[in-house]
Amino acid sequence: MRAVIVEDEEFAAKRLGQLIGELAPNMEVIAHLNSVESGTNWFSSNTAPDLIFLDIQLNDGYGFDILDGLEDHPPVIFTTAFNEFAIRGFKYNGLDYLLKPIVKEDLKKALEKFKKNITRNGSSSTENLEHLKQLFHKEYKHRFMVKVGNMFKSFNVEEIAYFKSHEGMICLYTHSGQTYPIEYTIDQLENILNPIHFFRINRKFMVSVKSVHEIHSYFNSRLLLKILPKEEEQVIVSRERTTNFKRWLDL
Repeated sequence: MRAVIVEDEEFAAKRLGQLIGELAPNMEVIAHLNSVESGTNWFSSNTAPDLIFLDIQLNDGYGFDILDGLEDHPPVIFTTAFNEFAIRGFKYNGLDYLLKPIVKEDLKKALEKFKKNITRNGSSSTENLEHLKQLFHKEYKHRFMVKVGNMFKSFNVEEIAYFKSHEGMICLYTHSGQTYPIEYTIDQLENILNPIHFFRINRKFMVSVKSVHEIHSYFNSRLLLKILPKEEEQVIVSRERTTNFKRWLDL
């Protein structure tokens, strides 16, 4: 078995190679590529491997760009630093992924799935690949328009610290301490905000990375947050979201 790793982070590429050596000693990593350009050049002049480990976001573009240049491609295990919200489409589309930092057990499961489907032609995943491209090229909301008296004011998402649901109303809280009601639900915000910058921690709160000031352990495997601007109500990460919240903040 021959594999190629496309990863622009040297440490991540080395770790992945080491884990592959431990879990699949019969699999030879024949190339480490670190960009769309190097990947495109390599595949144009070499025989395709049996498996590709492909980082989705590279310094000079998307890993998808490499696959677009191939008439046919072998099975792909994607790697990504995106959080669970951003990668939820993978499971529905039947493609394997590894969430960075890569966990050995996750890689083991991905390799087992690859072995079970080893006779499957990678080109049959073309439709699924298009879904993934749409997912990662998705345009997220950049600003919100709120009503202030008889006027309207625009806020860029970078100015927003968090969103809170209270008595059926959603309010946005700015880093400067301003509060305004908006006509969205938390579910809608989860779909239109970039998951790199915002995370829904429970049914009431969606917080930005910059708003998280302190993180404390809380009973029942939850986390208690101190966010800025200061919120009088306890801000608790629900138990089912704690693991993904830690990944989101790279804890």
